[in-house]
Amino acid sequence: MGTQDGGRLFFQSEVFGARRQRRPQRFAPPEGAMVEEAARRTPVHAVCDVLVVGGGPAGTAAAVAAARMGARTILLERHNHLGGLSTGGLVIWIDRMTDWSGELVIRGFAEELLARLPPGAVAGPPRESWGSRDSATAAWWQARTAAFHGVVTHSPTCDPEWLKATSLEMLLEAGAHPIFHAWGAEPVMEGQAVRGVLFESKQGRRAILANVTIDATGDGDLFARAGAAFDSDADERDIHHAMNTSWMFGGADMPAYLRWRAEQPAEFADFMSRGKAAVGFFDKAFVSWRDDVALFMGPRLAGYSAVNVEDLSEVEITSHRLMTRHLEFYRAHAPGFANAYLMLSAPQIGVRHARRVAGVSPVLREHWDGRVAPDEIGVSPSLAPKFANVSVPYGALVPVAVDGLLTPGRHLACDATSHSFLREIPQCWLTGQAAGVAAALAATAGVAPRAVPVPELQAALRGQGVFLRSAAMAGA
Repeated sequence: MGTQDGGRLFFQSEVFGARRQRRPQRFAPPEGAMVEEAARRTPVHAVCDVLVVGGGPAGTAAAVAAARMGARTILLERHNHLGGLSTGGLVIWIDRMTDWSGELVIRGFAEELLARLPPGAVAGPPRESWGSRDSATAAWWQARTAAFHGVVTHSPTCDPEWLKATSLEMLLEAGAHPIFHAWGAEPVMEGQAVRGVLFESKQGRRAILANVTIDATGDGDLFARAGAAFDSDADERDIHHAMNTSWMFGGADMPAYLRWRAEQPAEFADFMSRGKAAVGFFDKAFVSWRDDVALFMGPRLAGYSAVNVEDLSEVEITSHRLMTRHLEFYRAHAPGFANAYLMLSAPQIGVRHARRVAGVSPVLREHWDGRVAPDEIGVSPSLAPKFANVSVPYGALVPVAVDGLLTPGRHLACDATSHSFLREIPQCWLTGQAAGVAAALAATAGVAPRAVPVPELQAALRGQGVFLRSAAMAGA
């Protein structure tokens, strides 16, 4: 980890530029071709207090939090499972939930979800090691994606199927109503306010009306279509711009592979060099929750748009071809991989960045100085020990102009540099839980989300186990 470009690029990890091979031109339509659609009347499928669109980390946390507040809550999800990129995207390495002193700062829903996973479904440092700066301990956990800058962190790696199952149980226990295989297509608008969503499914086009809607799509599909302003700037040299489809190999011996990497660094460097020459885009294997399963979270492909269907298709094609070529090369040349086999390619594409909403109070680079936002709804660990913990304000989830809508998750309001860590799974749990509580309060009071009293919101979040500093400083 380092800095480039005047401090904007904090992560120096290999990104592979796109080798564009566009679709054959024989499929291109005539210039300006359009299809006229007749006006239609859309049946209303359901009416609720809080509608969450997207069942990823932010959406799941939001729906559970809102339902626990007593709100009639519906969660609309296009896939057949919850968890989004943390499950279907195989981003099973859950990045730092502790700060650089070892204090657990991302709590609430996130802490409860991980605590409910059964033994054997999660791997990571024991609590007594969080914050350890012992060089041997940190080196051991660094190879297992749980120590950075010489500090051991709470960065567990989880079984994606247990994450799915546990997320679903928490949702059902809370009383929320999930609807799977349904794609939120368009917001239902009343002036400048969102009043629900039109969705597509096997039943055709239907509508759900809601007092408050939460856009947890990750790409900001709803707020963009509702007319909310947003930013989409991301440097193509930055890993946070890149996309790929992850995969797992079974039959690996990861302890043997890690020993080889640690004891024969020159051999490993030569292996990586030869892999790039043979495969082109080439990446190293990561640990998973099991010693016999290897995780590949790259190669990261730059130059594509997460909101362009042809780009998404090209990334899928490239990633799946790379998966089989990696298997061939690893089996032939990497210790621990002689008996490896294709286990699973991620059902969901790995998108790191698409849009970021223009919010009432975005998180900016200059806010990494330890300040506490007056409307703090959570605390995020910073990127490196030289920075203080970062306060996440409620206003980062509230669009500047559009009402009836909250926007937690990786498309919250922030600058491109702050997005590099605010997009991570724990931060999505954090902002999702805050959005769910705020939506329930707004729906109950019959007010716009921007009008929810901050002290009331903070008190409710504390009641759900969220770590807040502003509330403590106020003597609560």
